[in-house]
Amino acid sequence: MTDVTDGVLHTLFHSEQGGHEQVVLCQDRASGLKAVIALHSTALGPALGGTRFYPYANEAEAVADALNLSRGMSYKNAMAGLEHGGGKAVIIGDPEKIKTEELLLAYGRFVASLGGRYVTACDVGTYVADMDVVARENRWTTGRSPENGGAGDSSVLTAFGVFQGMRASAQTLWGDPTLRGRKVGVAGVGKVGHYLVEHLLEDGAEVVITDVREESVRRITDRHPQVTVVADTDALIRVEGLDVYAPCALGGALNDDTVPVLTAKVVCGAANNQLAHPGVEKDLAERGILYAPDYVVNAGGVIQVADELHGFDFDRCKKKATKIFDTTLEIFARAKADGVPPAAAADRIAEQRMAEARRG
Repeated sequence: MTDVTDGVLHTLFHSEQGGHEQVVLCQDRASGLKAVIALHSTALGPALGGTRFYPYANEAEAVADALNLSRGMSYKNAMAGLEHGGGKAVIIGDPEKIKTEELLLAYGRFVASLGGRYVTACDVGTYVADMDVVARENRWTTGRSPENGGAGDSSVLTAFGVFQGMRASAQTLWGDPTLRGRKVGVAGVGKVGHYLVEHLLEDGAEVVITDVREESVRRITDRHPQVTVVADTDALIRVEGLDVYAPCALGGALNDDTVPVLTAKVVCGAANNQLAHPGVEKDLAERGILYAPDYVVNAGGVIQVADELHGFDFDRCKKKATKIFDTTLEIFARAKADGVPPAAAADRIAEQRMAEARRG
């Protein structure tokens, strides 16, 4: 019992990171599906969040990731002004090895079994084509292709929203909402990161990138040879003269090892759960590094997939994603007024909105 008590069940029922309404363990042996669907909150509406397909080291790690990601979605959706709570699903395994139509259909049936309490979409390891398959088994799947009544790739507006958060950070720190002449490091130039690079270059920034996938780097450098490439994230965060660091890969980028050596004055990126553990936000503040809360600035994608449920309109979504600039400024102002890091200020605003919804 000790292992269980000290593990994910303790997180779920006893820790501040828990408080989830429902966690569903899903298995379909015929297709090889093993998945976790976590619903953190439905106070604001049906839980909305993507499906991550990833080769976790073990099942406990997968459950823990689903708990963290779904909690983050509650806060993200609240700050984005959506009528949705937070949820997330993870499928355990290497998508390049085990992803099949049969597996995705089986997963779609599990989503259907929740009767609309959970609305799914793309995330790391899943794509628009995958959501088209999942949607064949339920009507609570977003991020589908335009040919199948969806909005397509949500990475476009995710990157746009991160750029708005970065502009707000520049306004707060340097008095001008532009990245012109600033050196920006982007870690991860995949689905979201390569769109963010385009925005930065168009705005006149000097861009430095890294990615574990050589083809992702080459896609950028073939088109923009002026972009600098470094070996890895460890090298990127130490780049001399770096103004902004944009983590756009997996979570935990800001930790006890990386924060002390960061050269950037701003952290604003697309990755979820960038703070490796509670307290990192204080370490950033003590070093004078302005942190734009990840779940606030990367909400463009969820704004897009939520709109899909009501008949997708790109211009309407982009207009809403543009407001991430104002929301980020609001958080920085609240943080200054309350004397807390921006991450704490954002949490307070989101928690207030969810509490008001429960009372209502």
